Amino acid sequence: MTRSDARVSTLWIMLLTLASALTTLALACATPFTALAALAATQLRARDGIVLMIASWALSQATGFCLLGYPRDTSTLLWGATLGLAAVAAVVGARVAADRVAPGRVLLRIAIAYLGATIGFKIVQLLGAVGLGGVDIALSPAINARLFARNAAILAGLYLLYRTLVAAGLPAAPRDRPVTAC
Repeated sequence: MTRSDARVSTLWIMLLTLASALTTLALACATPFTALAALAATQLRARDGIVLMIASWALSQATGFCLLGYPRDTSTLLWGATLGLAAVAAVVGARVAADRVAPGRVLLRIAIAYLGATIGFKIVQLLGAVGLGGVDIALSPAINARLFARNAAILAGLYLLYRTLVAAGLPAAPRDRPVTAC
């Protein structure tokens, strides 16, 4: 990786982390991890996607505890850790799913990445709910449908922001070569 690539990667990680923090503030505790994961899986290198998810999770936790008054108890801390693991699982799931679609099919890749991100995130969230309580909420069709639609809209907005900034002259984020489907 060149020094220039490293700077561009850092810039995009910072910009997307900031965008997720603003979303967290606007929606009060609803960091769009699955939307970020899908965008990261299709527009960033794998390593940068994981860094983005960890940075977004850390900033989300800081926002919650420092600005939104999250309780400082064991359950909240364990749920925070679970969400961090789920965020990383989301980007891994998104990458695996996106790499099954031909590189030239951008919107399909993003949609499939979003499904993979949602599945990865939900599996870890459900495992956390089994241990921490809240399985009924984690499996609620109404809640899941609302979150899926909201994150899909956020993904569309993030992708539009990304493409607009690139069109305005910001260099595109360096990417790994996608693995093509067999």
